[in-house]
Amino acid sequence: MAGNITFTMLKPDAVEANNIGPILAKMNEGGFRILAMKYLRLSKEQAGQFYAVHKERPFYGELVNYMSGGPIVAAVLTKDNAVADFRKLIGATDPSKAEEGTIRKLFAKSIAANAVHGSDSDENAGIEANFFFSQLERF
Repeated sequence: MAGNITFTMLKPDAVEANNIGPILAKMNEGGFRILAMKYLRLSKEQAGQFYAVHKERPFYGELVNYMSGGPIVAAVLTKDNAVADFRKLIGATDPSKAEEGTIRKLFAKSIAANAVHGSDSDENAGIEANFFFSQLERF
């Protein structure tokens, strides 16, 4: 059974480009409600912990530097079938391959600066939500 929460981060490129409002509007248009949201800047340590799953990959250091290089917006969203529906809404990681109208097609600059993170599974949605919103244990 599909879960009803997902986690997202508006990445530094999207925040710097002043796309917070338009991206949140796309999420609302997609039927998502915001359960929790915060604006913050990740330290290198926090970014490294969040992306620890990629530690052995060649892009890990660059990813940590990028994600700690500017403010982000972290949010927990709700909707039936949240993870799959959100992944469809954000589009392919490579914005040149993303479908028209998706968040990444509209707002991403590149594969690396792809505007937004979205959980890839119900299990990871809970883990990622709790990384940022540990005081809200219901996720």
